[in-house]
Amino acid sequence: QVQLVESGGGLVQPGGSLRLSCAASGSAFRFKAMGWYRQAPGKQREWVARISSNGNTAYADSVKGRFTISRVNAKNTVYLQMNSLRPEDTAVYYCNEFPSRPYWGQGTQVTVSS
Repeated sequence: QVQLVESGGGLVQPGGSLRLSCAASGSAFRFKAMGWYRQAPGKQREWVARISSNGNTAYADSVKGRFTISRVNAKNTVYLQMNSLRPEDTAVYYCNEFPSRPYWGQGTQVTVSS
């Protein structure tokens, strides 16, 4: 089973930036499409961004133009650069394969508030 460890969350003011990291175990990482997901209080988990094994990316409309997903296969790591953060981006952020598999890391909390 793949293990996923997210980090980089925190408290940031509206308009600020954060960079999330996700370290994944397993030798097949480079062949997997990966995604970032988030779950806000009282809401279902939603997809945010994905990156294919060859680097093609896609984003949810709510984050397009503000978030950037990237990966470094040599480090088994996927990143999410988040700029122009808004209060509605507040959530626990998770990474997983895309489409997601039924195992999740602990996530990392992002809070956007003044």
